[in-house]
Amino acid sequence: MSLLNAKVDSTEPLDPSTAKWTRLNLVHYTDPNKKQRSWEYASRSTRPKNSNIDGVGIVAILKGPKHPSNTADTADTEEPRILLQKQFRPPINKVCIEVPAGLVDEGETGAQAAVRELKEETGFVGTVDEETPVMFNDPGFCNTNLTMVHVNVDLEKEENRRPKPELEENEYIECFTVELTRMYKECRRLEQEGYAIDARVGTLAEGIEIARQWGIR
Repeated sequence: MSLLNAKVDSTEPLDPSTAKWTRLNLVHYTDPNKKQRSWEYASRSTRPKNSNIDGVGIVAILKGPKHPSNTADTADTEEPRILLQKQFRPPINKVCIEVPAGLVDEGETGAQAAVRELKEETGFVGTVDEETPVMFNDPGFCNTNLTMVHVNVDLEKEENRRPKPELEENEYIECFTVELTRMYKECRRLEQEGYAIDARVGTLAEGIEIARQWGIR
């Protein structure tokens, strides 16, 4: 199995009544000059009733001896590394570099969803360190939102020595790790190789690079 085998075969308009995951909406609003206007936007149809978020992104930091999985680093180092994924995304017809992520189930908190999704997608077991404020992915186009959950993964623990993902039948994910200090350069390299960079990954990498350039700690 190779992610590079995946490709879009055709594209066609979707009847909104048959859509399972998304909705198109028309909102009427008053602008700052008290003029009536309208706006088209998309939304997910899967957000749980009692949840204020659609899903979570997971900043999983691996600490401990270098794990012998498919990694991007070459040095045998104990420097903290972030866990990333490669996954084919049909809307852009590319393999995308992403953080682990997923939708929140009914009755779950963001932190609980992050721990569950991390185990399912990567096999790693982690502990939540922090959860960010709610973030909106593309508020001019949709109301989809998420929190980023920071999770620590201790590679010394037995459950993390041989992680086994629990992927669904239609999920094809490859995991790899990158040293945090090399994340920006690694995104540049991967883009040159033809991969798409998810905005969450790119923004995180850019933040680290800006902090490095300006000496921010």
